[in-house]
Amino acid sequence: MKNLRNSYLALGLLTAGACFVQTTDAIAQSRVRAGLKGGLNASSIYFENANANDRKERIGFHGGVYAQIPAGDFFAIQPELLYSAKGASANYNISGFQGRNTFRLNYAELPVLATFKLGNTVELQAGPYAAYLLNSNVSSNGDLLNGTANLNRDAFNKFDYGVAGGLNLFVGKALVGLRYGQGLQKIANTTASQALLGNARNGVGMVSVGFSFN
Repeated sequence: MKNLRNSYLALGLLTAGACFVQTTDAIAQSRVRAGLKGGLNASSIYFENANANDRKERIGFHGGVYAQIPAGDFFAIQPELLYSAKGASANYNISGFQGRNTFRLNYAELPVLATFKLGNTVELQAGPYAAYLLNSNVSSNGDLLNGTANLNRDAFNKFDYGVAGGLNLFVGKALVGLRYGQGLQKIANTTASQALLGNARNGVGMVSVGFSFN
């Protein structure tokens, strides 16, 4: 009788433990997650100008805050607010004038990403982003100009937008992420900047690390 009672007690404890684990997982999946993230950018400008060649990426950084709002067990919406450094460099050849320009364009960026959870660790993300140009400068070495200038932002579209997609890995509260964003808005906004950039658009690959507060 005593052994039977102990067996029932052990079974009850195991059942309670399983329920506790399931409840904890459900709470973890249903609560809003917020945190900080940052990392490296490898940014390109997709020139449609045949006079631009030998293009090189700009290596920069990004950083900011994110939140993840659950909308079910396997889906969430993740808005972010990031500082993101973009740009690239390329040679130019315009009417016989030759040289090399390096564009540095720094944005405040707001991605809003649909997040598909593959368990508690892996997430797939995709969605739109909007960005606002904070500042810009161009370094030039060639026939047209030598040196660095802070260009009037009116030479570029102040608002950028596009689509982004990537992968997150969560280990506890730690985050590692990979993402690519493709701009859909042309960068240049004046005749002079269009002579150098044509209908070029931003593209950036991002490697992020971060952590959540909860």
